[in-house]
Amino acid sequence: MAEQALWTRARLGRCGPALDLLTARFDRHVYAAHTHEQFSIGICVGGAEVIDYRGDHLRPGPGSIVVLAPGEMHTGRPAAPDGGYAYRALYPAPSLLTEGTLGGGLPYFREPLLDDPELATAFSRAHAELSVCPDPLETESRLPWLLTALTRRHSTARATDDRVAGAAHIAHAVRDRLADDLLEPPSLAELATALGLSRYQLLRAFRTTMGIPPYAWLAQHRVHRARGLLESGLKPAEVAGLVGFADQAHLTRWFRRVLGVTPAAYRNSVQDAGR
Repeated sequence: MAEQALWTRARLGRCGPALDLLTARFDRHVYAAHTHEQFSIGICVGGAEVIDYRGDHLRPGPGSIVVLAPGEMHTGRPAAPDGGYAYRALYPAPSLLTEGTLGGGLPYFREPLLDDPELATAFSRAHAELSVCPDPLETESRLPWLLTALTRRHSTARATDDRVAGAAHIAHAVRDRLADDLLEPPSLAELATALGLSRYQLLRAFRTTMGIPPYAWLAQHRVHRARGLLESGLKPAEVAGLVGFADQAHLTRWFRRVLGVTPAAYRNSVQDAGR
């Protein structure tokens, strides 16, 4: 396979700030010394790399997480002349790593190379799925939550109190608003501000009450709405836009997750049953 670097620009909520995602695979590429304005968080998914950072040589392997701070010089190159490396990276603004922590200052990671298989798997899965379909609500539901977990587990920042008063009331208010705005759901930041909460508090209240994050609840609600439209005879490609999915592939992904079949198969089965 040829070397590749594929960029995806996701948004944190409709009309929200951008967050760039990079999927890269290199055999020989050597990065010149450079910095980023944002954090650089990478998950190695294959091969081995060497990163010069803070006077040390970091050697991430598959499953490793690398956290590079804004403004800090670093490089990147294959660990061996005959081997390459592959990774997924995201570049969040510093503020995204302070949600759910006290003080609000820039989090400091004493160890930039982290061994956290659970978090690495969650980041890699979210990155892969959002790179294919960067749904704004899904991006805002998943990535800030994971970034808060990263900061709490591995930086010097202290966690906030996780208790949210009236969590059930908050979750139900958010649920109802998402259901009302099926096609263009508001951002979680907007909903949190209206409720006098931080986005992390809103996510915490919703997940505690509903058992799933807001984007997953809305996707399931859209699937249930899609069932009725498919039963009426509409085609999956038509239904996808009517219930708020980005396209037919997005509808199909969630339809299979929730009901175990594709929209087309479901439509055919209910039509056959009615004959």
